[in-house]
Amino acid sequence: MSSGGAPAGSIWGDPSRPRTASVPLPPVPLPARVAAVAAEYADGRRQAVEPRDAATVILQRPGPSGRPEVYLLRRQISMDFAGGMCVFPGGGVDPRDYDHTVAWAGRSPAEWAARLGTTEDVARALVCAAVRETFEESGVLLAGTSPDSVVADTTGDDWEADRIALESRELSMTDFLDRRGLVLRTDLLGIWSGWLTPVFEPKRYRTWFFVAHLPEGQVTRDVSSESSEVVWLDAAEAADRAEREELAMLPPTYLTCLEVGSLGDVHAVMEASQERSVTMFMPEVEPLGDGFTLSIPPSLRALVSARRG
Repeated sequence: MSSGGAPAGSIWGDPSRPRTASVPLPPVPLPARVAAVAAEYADGRRQAVEPRDAATVILQRPGPSGRPEVYLLRRQISMDFAGGMCVFPGGGVDPRDYDHTVAWAGRSPAEWAARLGTTEDVARALVCAAVRETFEESGVLLAGTSPDSVVADTTGDDWEADRIALESRELSMTDFLDRRGLVLRTDLLGIWSGWLTPVFEPKRYRTWFFVAHLPEGQVTRDVSSESSEVVWLDAAEAADRAEREELAMLPPTYLTCLEVGSLGDVHAVMEASQERSVTMFMPEVEPLGDGFTLSIPPSLRALVSARRG
C-alpha cells in the first residue's frame, strides 16, 4: 500500500502522540532525521532508488450533511512504509495486472494512457491494480456482470475467500473476474492526481490517485491484513484532524482530503475527476527558517494559503 510522500511519522503527526488542540496550518518542517537523509542525497552519498508504480483509490460516499466522506485505513505500525499512517486503499502494481486479456468496460486502455500520462500497458495495469487493491483492502468491488451493472453484495464467504486469494497473490485479477463472469467497471473510476516519493527516500512509489463512489448496495469491511483499523470520515474533518495531529497522514493524503473536502459533495468530486489528467508531482526540499520543508503542488498552493489565513 502506498500514498506516496515521506516515511512514517515524518510529516503529519506521530500516531503515538495524539493532540486535540486546534493549530493553524504552517509549512511542516522536516524532522532532523529526514533532513539528514535528504542531505546525504544532495551530497552524493545516497543514490536514488527506482520507484515502484502504485495505485490508490479515494473511495467516497455522501455523509449525513451531503459532504463527501472518505474511507481511510490506518496502516499497521509495524509496516516498513508509512507505518501507523492513515491512507486510502491502494498498493503496488502486480505483474499480472498487465494482463491484456482482463475483462474491461469503460474507457479503452489507450484513452486511460493519454490521461494518466503512461503507456497503454502501464495504464491497463494501474486501473487493474486500483480495482484489485480496493477490493483487497475494503471489500468493495468495482465490477459487474455487464458494462452497465455493478456487483451488489460482496460480503459472502465465497467472496471473502476470493479476496484473500487475491491478497495473497494465489489468484490473479483476470482469473478472478473470468471465474465469476465479471468485467472491470473502469468507468466507475475517476482520475485525481499523481505523487512521486521524494528522490532521497530509501523506499519510493510513483502513485496514481483515483476517485470512486461507493457502489449502491456495497459496504466496506475491515478486512486488510495491512491495516489496524478503518474509518469513514468527512474529508474536510479528516484534514482538520490531521492539522490537529489527531490523525497521522502523509502530505498527499492530507492534501487530497483537504481538496476533496472543499468541493462540497461526491458528485462534484466525480465531475472534477472527468476533466483531470495526471502530471506526476515529486515534493522537493525547500528552506524553512533554520530547517527545511517539502514543496506542494502549484495547483494546491492557493487552497493551502487560504487555509492558513
